[in-house]
Amino acid sequence: MTSEKGQKNILEKIVAKKRLEIEADRLRIPTVRLEESDNFFRKCYSFRDSLLNPALTGVIAEFKRKSPSKGIINDKVTVKEVTRAYAAAGASALSILTDRSFFGGRKSDLVEARKRNQIPILRKEFILDEYQIVEAKALGADIILLIAAILKPAEIQRFARLAKSLGMSVLMEVHNLEELERSLFPELDAVGVNNRNLGNFEVTVQHSYDLVEHIPNEFLKVSESGLSDPKTITGLRSAGYNGFLIGENFMKQADPGKAMQEFVNGF
Repeated sequence: MTSEKGQKNILEKIVAKKRLEIEADRLRIPTVRLEESDNFFRKCYSFRDSLLNPALTGVIAEFKRKSPSKGIINDKVTVKEVTRAYAAAGASALSILTDRSFFGGRKSDLVEARKRNQIPILRKEFILDEYQIVEAKALGADIILLIAAILKPAEIQRFARLAKSLGMSVLMEVHNLEELERSLFPELDAVGVNNRNLGNFEVTVQHSYDLVEHIPNEFLKVSESGLSDPKTITGLRSAGYNGFLIGENFMKQADPGKAMQEFVNGF
């Protein structure tokens, strides 16, 4: 089991590495170049409309090759085949990891997913700088993720405002009540509760139940991590959740799209 200090060190390592990557990316591709990309002028798909569409499942289906806690999850499948299968199974949105160092993601995965699908795409990334938000739009994202554990409240509001000005939606992720209460701003579209304990990697869906009543109803409510039983989705939906971010449960199977189809048939 990873100690709280050990996990904090992992998060600190990710953030430190990410800051170096951002500076290198900014030198390699200036913001003005990003603003010239075709996707930059694309109208984003609405996260709210898609998540609340009764014809879809509420599932935000994730493409994730590996993670710091699990190592390699699935590096045999392609983003094209998996995301198209997710969409065919009724995904309300896609989540694409773009962190390469720790999660095996690639920015090209997001570009490829955008070409192949007509539903909202979340750029799953450790956002620390406005550059990454402009980059997300240029890559074809419709939604950005802001993680309260690594951002100051003023940064969350500033980043959310920028994303909204570019037509994107904002999902803000929290792990506990303290993060939630300090991080709520009108510019956010959705609040995600990560059921994974940052201290020891343990996952308990009880986090979502504990926090749901503290999330104002003006925000979409998303439960993230540890969702491996269709009955859990039914319970969370009854509690007030609109969205369910699921990655590892599908990706650990040889055919993630088929795994999602079988999963959603259960609720």
